[in-house]
Amino acid sequence: MTPPAPATGSRPPAAGERRAWGWLAHLRAGGTTPWDGWAGEADASATHGRLLPGAQQLELLRRVNAAGRPSAGLVGRVLAASAPGRGRPDLELAGAVEPGRFGPRPVDPAALPADELVRVATSVLADELVAADLPPVPPGATRPWRRRFRLVGDPWLADAARRQAREQGREPGGRGSVVLVLADDLATMLGHAWCHRVTGEGAPSWPDWLDDAVRRDRVPPRVDVLQALRRWESRVGRDRVRLVLDPAALPRLTGTRGPLSGPPVLPADGAELARRTAPVLGLLVPPERRTRVLREVLVPRLAAAGGPPLVVPAEHDRWVRTRAVRLRDAARSAGYPVVGDPDGLLPGHPDGVPEPSEEGVLALAVRLLLAADAGAGAGTDAGTGTEDDRGSEDR
Repeated sequence: MTPPAPATGSRPPAAGERRAWGWLAHLRAGGTTPWDGWAGEADASATHGRLLPGAQQLELLRRVNAAGRPSAGLVGRVLAASAPGRGRPDLELAGAVEPGRFGPRPVDPAALPADELVRVATSVLADELVAADLPPVPPGATRPWRRRFRLVGDPWLADAARRQAREQGREPGGRGSVVLVLADDLATMLGHAWCHRVTGEGAPSWPDWLDDAVRRDRVPPRVDVLQALRRWESRVGRDRVRLVLDPAALPRLTGTRGPLSGPPVLPADGAELARRTAPVLGLLVPPERRTRVLREVLVPRLAAAGGPPLVVPAEHDRWVRTRAVRLRDAARSAGYPVVGDPDGLLPGHPDGVPEPSEEGVLALAVRLLLAADAGAGAGTDAGTGTEDDRGSEDR
């Protein structure tokens, strides 16, 4: 951050510092002019005793302004946010101060990589998510005369089906339950496994995580449905285990009154934003609450935002198909009851993207911040403070 202006009696702020403070005032007022196109200056008295936010915070605010009309509260939160995780510290503006002998050099904010701005955005987003109310837990109940079942297998599918069954008054579990091992084609299940881990204990990036599975030549345990079938067979016997590849059959198998819709489909950029936000949330709330906030508050927002989902990159197609064929053939030869077509385990050719886009992640983060700001009725305080009133937020 640019140091505060000198006290009365010392040198007055240089032209570059006055220009920087003028740009801050412009951004606070909703301006979108880039730093390298800004020539205005603030009065020297306006800078007295205050710290200028870092280049990352200022550029993020400019992007927010360009995408919508943030309230004064959101403006203040962006300017006061820190940039968590690995990356550069708050940076000074090129042309506002002379480069120091040590430390990072001042930068043109528009030249910062999107990754640096996402770091700041996740800090603001995490604070907003923590303050949000968690939805109530559906009050499911196990009735002795109703069909009993367990939902396991692909965790992204199983979590969604359990939640929807509870919403219809059907609590999974109980003695004598039929175990329904939910599955999809292996390529889709790989994406599900990564999304489940991202919104749980955390995960490396999608390319790194998938590369590791291929290198080990091992289907991730979360979606190794063959191992799930074997495990539950050893517990309850083969006659009470089903491999379910037809989601339309779930109402019949669970006894629910209506259909169970599929799980949320996360856009690739949304899944990456969740991955980047999770560690920040972990600093604010215990692990169990972090998981609930991610899955019950953030995931629905990301799914509603839309966008292409992640797909397996073409270079891994052969490996995925080979493993899927092995999985299908092993399930067939073992004689497990299958609901649906066993070929449903084989990968198709879905639409999607092989990895997220940093600019897309940033744009989505900005959209979520503005949507939450508008949803909170933040406009009620948009005009309650002057520039001087909000000066204490520039720390």
